[in-house]
Amino acid sequence: MALTEQVPEPIATFFDTPTPAAWVDEACKRLPELLLDHANCELKAASTALGFIYRYPERTVLARRMSRLAREELRHFEQAKKLMDDMSVPFRRLSASRYAGQLRQAVRREEPGHLLDMLLVGALIEARSCERFAALIPHLPENLSKFYAGLLASEARHFEQYLAFAKEEVSGREEEFDERLEELKTLEARLISEPDDQFRFHSGPPSPPANDRSRAPTVAD
Repeated sequence: MALTEQVPEPIATFFDTPTPAAWVDEACKRLPELLLDHANCELKAASTALGFIYRYPERTVLARRMSRLAREELRHFEQAKKLMDDMSVPFRRLSASRYAGQLRQAVRREEPGHLLDMLLVGALIEARSCERFAALIPHLPENLSKFYAGLLASEARHFEQYLAFAKEEVSGREEEFDERLEELKTLEARLISEPDDQFRFHSGPPSPPANDRSRAPTVAD
């Protein structure tokens, strides 16, 4: 019997745009690729957490939290890699997806905007990962369903921690926080809603075949 899981309440209320059903359908047809990219995402998440420590070592609380987060993400990578081994899926490094690439491009280069944006992007990625786990769980084989169900709470916790650090960065300037968050949420919603030529864990729904694109509906439709 398939597992079912609800999106944790903080994330359900955070997002206005759910994962498209077409992406879920595609993911279920491409489980080896899904798991491979997920494993890559866990490595990148650990690297991102370490990057905060290298760039902001004087921020003791942030550095301590990111150290713990990096260890958690590496543990998740090990778990994903074990499932890949069980399925005879070889690991290889993947380039950044459109989703991650365009979110990173939106990050401001100068401080204090850089840190705020990096924290908000971290919150968005963790929240979307959690939302997608919940969307996938009812449709996956039992071993993958149990794995993703076990990750829901940690991803939701990571989201809340990133968001809390971001709020601290703009203490007393809540309007700035709200405006920047809405800008990045709008970008994120577009990236997971618009057709994507590349299938990844955070990609949009699959693009139609080349001979159908002339008549494919757009987001504006």
